[in-house]
Amino acid sequence: MTDPLADIVTLLQPTAPFSKLVNGAGMWRVRRAEPGQPFYCLVLNGTCRLERPGDEPVTLHETEFVLVPSMEDFSMSSANPPAPENLASRPTYIADAEVRIGVQEGPPDVQLLIGYCEFVSPDANLLVSLLPQMVRVRDEERLATLARLVRAESLAMRPGRDVILARLMEVLLIEALRSSAGSLASPGLLCGLSDDRLAPAIRRMHENPARPWSVAELAAEAALSRSAFFDRFRQTLGVSPMAYLLSWRMAKAKNLLQYQDGNIAEVAAKVGYGSASAFSVAFSRHVGVSPVQFVRGQSPAIASFSEVLPTDYLGRPE
Repeated sequence: MTDPLADIVTLLQPTAPFSKLVNGAGMWRVRRAEPGQPFYCLVLNGTCRLERPGDEPVTLHETEFVLVPSMEDFSMSSANPPAPENLASRPTYIADAEVRIGVQEGPPDVQLLIGYCEFVSPDANLLVSLLPQMVRVRDEERLATLARLVRAESLAMRPGRDVILARLMEVLLIEALRSSAGSLASPGLLCGLSDDRLAPAIRRMHENPARPWSVAELAAEAALSRSAFFDRFRQTLGVSPMAYLLSWRMAKAKNLLQYQDGNIAEVAAKVGYGSASAFSVAFSRHVGVSPVQFVRGQSPAIASFSEVLPTDYLGRPE
């Protein structure tokens, strides 16, 4: 059976270029502004605070793991941060990928394992938009073990390091996302997969994107009426069924064009288009360049999930 969550994470092609151990004491604050860079943090002991513009500060406790698939701007601080708010501390490196922040002497109040990763996929922004904005999980030893493995492998510089890190990051992301599926409030793929009625329809779309699905056929998979399915899907995932299907077809098409050396006619057939010309028109409309230009590496990054979709797909049943 096709697993949509694994599909999305695999297409993201995560890598783990950087991991560090942070020891904090006293009052401290650090700010970061890496546009769109995925970020994760495991609190080994103590507590700290995570702040993002527009959101209430979040206090992270011992054994808590937080993952933000696209961190635009944020700060981390001691549980009682220094004033004023624009005051930032300067970390001191004390070992390879290990830093001290705040008071430099004495035992640390908090110890964090922090990592930054990258998504290689040209559809990263589109795919990330299907995931929750932030994942928080506590007391999950599997996640703690995986985060430690990522750090150990990133420091070891052994043969096959990049391949192992890529696989570890895939497992880490999947484990974090599925561990939080039952507690998410914001719409997205995980909420849809947690819905017993919607999950079968989502899996059918992933299993067979080439099929000319209609809302009525997908509603039958969910054992719901057409209108009830459409409303429930849009409310739970944040987009309409046809919008989701279109995004998945385009993501699959990009992957096939870039990595599997399929010709345009073959790719068109695999993602639900009856001819190469029809596929080329649709691809150009939604991606901004033709399939041939995309293969040549001229494709621009997609800014967001909504920008790649026609408004008709967002507002009404088909």
